[in-house]
Amino acid sequence: MTTAPTASAPSTAPARPRTRWRVVDIVVAAVLGVATGLLFVLWNSVGYAWFTAMDALTPGFGGLAVGIWLIGGVLGGLIIRKPGAALFVELLAASVSMLLGSQWSIETVYSGIAQGLGAELVFLLVAYRRFGLPVAMLAGVGAAVAAFVLELFLSGNLAKSPEFLGIYLGSLVVSGALLAGLVGWLLTRALAATGVLDRFASGRSRAR
Repeated sequence: MTTAPTASAPSTAPARPRTRWRVVDIVVAAVLGVATGLLFVLWNSVGYAWFTAMDALTPGFGGLAVGIWLIGGVLGGLIIRKPGAALFVELLAASVSMLLGSQWSIETVYSGIAQGLGAELVFLLVAYRRFGLPVAMLAGVGAAVAAFVLELFLSGNLAKSPEFLGIYLGSLVVSGALLAGLVGWLLTRALAATGVLDRFASGRSRAR
């Protein structure tokens, strides 16, 4: 005597994120990197003027202007949602900025690597599963902390006073959270609303 098969209970385990890059991922990440690099070129003048003005007011407050230079990693992670996307977009953006005449020359690329890794680490810590506003802001903070650590050695900040370093780190964290994290999240939502991200999870989740 045979018994009728019983329906298996639906699995409650979360679906694994797809980590393999598609051609469309590479193309869109490249476009994001170039577009962000052009933004960096503009910010090299506007942002640096703000940086120097704030630093003249109180040394260390210049860090409030840095967040825009950190936004590539946040955008890459939020939109592509694949391992390496944050680093790829930030590094490509920094390379574009350098090639178009950044006043920091090759140091721009070093910064792109550090900042991209800082953002990438945050997405890694959430296993590339969460992409809400808190994660976006934390990715901006991760990029800011990585920039701070690099500049201890690259810019000689290690020799500066503890007061300066504390103010500068705090300013970087605030700027990373707001100008990179919050602005990056808002830009991602705005792009998703247009439909251009419909081939990405970032676009489909916004549609839902």
